[in-house]
Amino acid sequence: MATIERNVPLEFNLEELSAREPDQETLNSFFKKFNFTSLIKELTAKATLSVEDYHTVTTMSELQELITELERSGEFALDLETTSLDPREAKIVGLSFSYRDHDACYIPVGHVTAATRSAHATDSGPLFASGSGISSHEVRLVAGQLPADQVLASLRPLLENPALRKVGQNIKFDLQVLANNGISLAGVWLDTMLASYLLNPSRQGHGLDSLSQEHLNHRMISYGDVTGSGKEQKNFAQVDIETASRYAAEDADVTWLLRRKLEPLLVKGGDDALLHSVEMPLVTILAGMENHGVLLDTALLNSLSADFAGRMKHVEERIFALAGEPFNLNSPKQLGEIIFDRMGLKTGKKTKGKSGWSTDNEVLTALAEEHEIARLILDYRSIAKLKTTYTDSLPRLVNSRTGRVHTSYNQTVTNTGRLSSSDPNLQNIPIRTEEGRRIRHAFIAPPGHVIMSADYSQIELRVLAHLSNDAVFCHAFANDEDIHTRTAAEVFGLFPEMVTPEMRRQAKTINFGIIYGQGAFSLAKQLGIARKTAEEFINTYKERHNGAIAYLDSCIKEAEEHGCVRTILGRRLPIPDIHSSNGNVLAFARRNAINYPIQGSAADIIKCAMIRVDARIRQERLQSRLIMQVHDELVLEVPEAEIVTMEQLVEEEMGRAVETKVPLRVDISYGANWSEAH
Repeated sequence: MATIERNVPLEFNLEELSAREPDQETLNSFFKKFNFTSLIKELTAKATLSVEDYHTVTTMSELQELITELERSGEFALDLETTSLDPREAKIVGLSFSYRDHDACYIPVGHVTAATRSAHATDSGPLFASGSGISSHEVRLVAGQLPADQVLASLRPLLENPALRKVGQNIKFDLQVLANNGISLAGVWLDTMLASYLLNPSRQGHGLDSLSQEHLNHRMISYGDVTGSGKEQKNFAQVDIETASRYAAEDADVTWLLRRKLEPLLVKGGDDALLHSVEMPLVTILAGMENHGVLLDTALLNSLSADFAGRMKHVEERIFALAGEPFNLNSPKQLGEIIFDRMGLKTGKKTKGKSGWSTDNEVLTALAEEHEIARLILDYRSIAKLKTTYTDSLPRLVNSRTGRVHTSYNQTVTNTGRLSSSDPNLQNIPIRTEEGRRIRHAFIAPPGHVIMSADYSQIELRVLAHLSNDAVFCHAFANDEDIHTRTAAEVFGLFPEMVTPEMRRQAKTINFGIIYGQGAFSLAKQLGIARKTAEEFINTYKERHNGAIAYLDSCIKEAEEHGCVRTILGRRLPIPDIHSSNGNVLAFARRNAINYPIQGSAADIIKCAMIRVDARIRQERLQSRLIMQVHDELVLEVPEAEIVTMEQLVEEEMGRAVETKVPLRVDISYGANWSEAH
């Protein structure tokens, strides 16, 4: 029962509660604070930019006048409109520029309309890449545009002039497309996407539309607004020039305005040096790596795919024999019913909704030591994942023109500053399994070349030694001792010569586990030892490495005081939940406060190494080139005549990528393929 209290004093009247127009400014600030980007777009963002000075360039005199103005300005924003998002397939539809607030122009060069086959498709190759949805036989160029080759020839001196600063949004794409058209874009100064990322690495996306809403309170024309969507969506080349010009000019204008808005924020936060010394130089390097690609042995991958299929069939038959009946291995519901209800395996757990049994890898791993069927299911899943993700898909991703696979390296995805790889992801191919090594065999060197791998040894522990100045770590690394053997000797109270491989393995787990906030319970579980023993290991470790432990504690305090931590180069990594009242969320935030500076510093170092290695290669005019970056490893394609030179060059430049208190050790090897290079 409840009684409504009717005598509560009210500080407002009914009239004050009547519906009225919302306070847009307050509402917008609230949405920004909590990253409600969709609500900003729907409720508070408006088209606020003036478009009176947007114009379309259609004559050579207008183009020459624009070039003169851009040269005089010394800095400008540029953006390309293309037929495809794949830079190796994209044809340029138009170029837009801006060098003054609310002043932008668009140069159309590739807009088309339906027609019979045109001479352009015959003379200069297909107008559209395969997969664009448009046949080159069915289009002709719209009248009133300048010829693409004439426009690019006129713009080349401007675009290749390093003294003129260029600004862009995801400018790596423009770099690649222009390179494929014979233009080496120079003077790349600022990418608004990267600037936003440095200001807030944990932000959900750094697209131009959302940045415009957040920083300019302006809602842009969306791509779908001009091309449509679904089955009726047009290629941008089919958009009429007037509509395209308004859209493209706005892209350049917003990019220019964001540059003026974001750069002062970078300076204020101390992030501008990192942008201009690391992230922006890396853009050009990554563009070159992506465009060059990696050579694949597709016949080997096809053979592996068939082999994996055979192994999956064999494992499947063994699973069915143990289960006593066939079932759908890819159905968690059927799998749970078989192994828990019918076979009666113990230690199972219900799914979150309690509607069935959980059959995730954690559950199956716990069962695998005692039940063969659980181990076989894990084997089946592992092989199936490798087959689907790599041996089946990689051959389909080989570019028909280059004969290579071209990944995309992303600078704005991870919270720690590490690069990620996508389409395809080359960073998750397992290296410690036989199957993973066989897949790496398919990444090959062309005739007369080798694949060279250069891998930082124990980079995160060396970073910790540098940041913490821990006496034991610093002494061990300075004397080139095996740090895991050293830790094992300390934890077990033995001479280093008495440490067994199993002890070293446990010490390695301790080294990496404890510095990332691992407790006694999880350490005991991982090592298969008693919790009390794990506690003793941790206590002994902390006594010996008091410098490292003190540093890790200071990271948590820094996060609590400033809401972020910083890397060796000053990269700011936000820890937004460091004051959370939720225990699990707080514990996760504290772990991030500990591991972000170490992982982020390792990312800083490998990026600096890429820049130094690439610069030396260019300086000495060598033919070797970077082709992949995977975690703490650089992979290069090296002519056989340059092997000795490159071994020395890479070791020198990676070893001094960043000045540290302990030496940075680099392991270098090479072979005919990526697997042999390990």
